[in-house]
Amino acid sequence: MLGSRTDLHIFDAGSVNGTRFCNEILLPYVRLFRGAMGLQFLFMDDNAPCHRTVAAEQLALRERLAARSLPPVTIRELRLALQDEWAAMPQQLIDTLILSMG
Repeated sequence: MLGSRTDLHIFDAGSVNGTRFCNEILLPYVRLFRGAMGLQFLFMDDNAPCHRTVAAEQLALRERLAARSLPPVTIRELRLALQDEWAAMPQQLIDTLILSMG
C-alpha cells in the first residue's frame, strides 16, 4: 500500500487453493487493511492486468533474485533471499507502481 507494506508472506509447501488463500492472506492481512481504509480500499489480485505491465515485470522479485551474484539454491536460501529483496525494495518504487495503476 502507499507509504507502507506488510512482511512478505511465503506459502509453505503445498498448493494454494481458495481456502488457504483466505486463511493465510485475506483474513490476516487484507481484512485488516480493508477495515482501516474504508471506502478508499481497493484490492487487486495477481491476475490483474496492471500486474503484468512491463514496469511491474521488470521490478518483480524474480528479476531481483536473478540479478543476485549468488542465486539461492535451497528452499531456505530462496525464502531468505525473497525476504531480503522484498525488504530492500524502495518504498518509493512500490508507491510509484501503485500510483501508475488506472
